[in-house]
Amino acid sequence: MSESALSTYELTGRRISPQRMEVDTGETTFEIGASVNPIEYFLGSVVGCLNSTGTVVARDMGIEIDELELTVEGAVNYAKYKGEPTDDRAGLQRVEVTVSVDADADESELRTWLAAVEDRCPVTDNVENGTAVDVGLDVH
Repeated sequence: MSESALSTYELTGRRISPQRMEVDTGETTFEIGASVNPIEYFLGSVVGCLNSTGTVVARDMGIEIDELELTVEGAVNYAKYKGEPTDDRAGLQRVEVTVSVDADADESELRTWLAAVEDRCPVTDNVENGTAVDVGLDVH
């Protein structure tokens, strides 16, 4: 992997309260926990990335998308988060996405399109394949 080919993102989160955090991207800020919890933000990232990837792939394939709706469902057991005994992971146990599309392509072309979207989407790649997360400590 060529380091020069990587786009690097650095975001900073500052605690507002036990359930809320302001996230600074360097260009904008947003708040997690005010109206949307972190799991909902994550699931929103899944459909957001599938939308943008779907648009790029459609362009590459010469497909005109008239309507695109993505529905994501995720299931999480909060027992580990709460410190309760469980064999479940702390994170999502499953994520299911339904894609509804109206485009100038037949079903076969749309199946090819969707396979390419799944292959090229960075967020779903991270969900399916996992990415190492190194959490360090900076004590003040």
